[in-house]
Amino acid sequence: MLQAFFNIWRIRELRVKLLFTVGMLAIYRIGFFIPLPGVDQSALKTWADQSAGGAVGNLISYVQIFTGGSLGQSTIFGLGIMPYISAAIIFQLLGTVWEPLKQLQKEGPAGRQKIQEYTRYATVALCLVQAAFWISFLQSGQNPFVYPEYIGTISFWLSGIVGLTAGTVFLMWLGEQIDKYGIGNGVSLIITAGIIAGMPNAIGYIYKGFSLTSGEGDYTPMSVLFLIGAFIAVVAGSIIITQGQRRIPIQQAKHTRGRRVYGGQKSYLPLRVNHGGVMPIIFAQSLMIFPSMIVGWIASTVPTGATGWWVTILGILNDNFANLTGYLYVLTFIGMIYFFAYFWTTVQFQPKEMANQLRDHGSFIPGRRPGPRTAEYLETVMERITYVGAGFLAIIAVIPTIVTGLMGVDFSISQYLGGTGLLIVVSVMLDFVQRIEAQLLMRNYPGFLAQGDAKGPKIRGARH
Repeated sequence: MLQAFFNIWRIRELRVKLLFTVGMLAIYRIGFFIPLPGVDQSALKTWADQSAGGAVGNLISYVQIFTGGSLGQSTIFGLGIMPYISAAIIFQLLGTVWEPLKQLQKEGPAGRQKIQEYTRYATVALCLVQAAFWISFLQSGQNPFVYPEYIGTISFWLSGIVGLTAGTVFLMWLGEQIDKYGIGNGVSLIITAGIIAGMPNAIGYIYKGFSLTSGEGDYTPMSVLFLIGAFIAVVAGSIIITQGQRRIPIQQAKHTRGRRVYGGQKSYLPLRVNHGGVMPIIFAQSLMIFPSMIVGWIASTVPTGATGWWVTILGILNDNFANLTGYLYVLTFIGMIYFFAYFWTTVQFQPKEMANQLRDHGSFIPGRRPGPRTAEYLETVMERITYVGAGFLAIIAVIPTIVTGLMGVDFSISQYLGGTGLLIVVSVMLDFVQRIEAQLLMRNYPGFLAQGDAKGPKIRGARH
């Protein structure tokens, strides 16, 4: 592995791409230290600290995954790359149900470039809406987070909306530059950099609360060893499930041309176990925010001393949805992950089109007739492996909740033991390493999976 790292710097083109990517990510992080003008950063940080643990705190933790910063400070990158991701998801979903977008997707690179242009316009529109809501929130309430002389002024509105929109557009441009001149997926690397940037703070919290004797600190040597072991185990499991495939055997039909017989080769069709990636958790987490906020708001309107069966039920719901450790919250969260796992697979996986493509290329699944029978078989297999993949996503999603509830570990630490952030980091870094591996093997250098003498890979099937 060390030899592979040295080989990276021997290749000039790969070295330049890697340094360019690191430079763009460094610029991305610098932007989080440029505050919006007129915002009282200290008051905003105090509010964010006080909201931790409640419904608003859950919303803050969720948004911070994609913005890469903290809502305890309002900077020009305050919206992060989330508007661009939202616009891309919208057009991705529309492409499966709206015929004009379907036709654009079939046009190849030109059609995809047009869809990318529409995505940029939609990103700007979403930025303007989200920025207006955020600026309005900063000025609302009895204790606004804006200095008195700026409240309600046109200059503050314009500078805030323009600054937040320009920040997101700049991040979108950074991501595209990484795609073009760097290595890896630019937008995914930006999100990953934001998640990893919070790890030093989590390590700092453990260091401050560490004590060799139990009872004198929040973290003993045994609890620290448990956290390290749990982190390694969850990362290893995430890698396995991310790379996991159900391989469907494919047989190519034989055909004769003159005296020669062509075809007849055997191959396989890989179906990912976790086909939806992190999208089911993202959708589930975003929707689980609303029950917490709605139940909390209804509970706050109940008069003091009110009695009745509905008050009891409301109290139970409030106790369960007001924090991440409530059993009703956890069960609802798991159910929504399963629902969105099947929903996303249904939207993205098209067994009929796949069966038609196999038939058109003269291939078939042994024991299955081409056409509807093949499509039915593929759909059945995908339903079964999606059940397993959704179960893994549910386990990963609730691990931080379990660790926080049973061991009293701060959520800012336990969130690195599972959830959306960990899956994003694992999948993005796997893709990043595989791209570097491809560049090394293309130039006849041993990669991370190859032996030191460059004679071949350690893992069978890693190199073809």
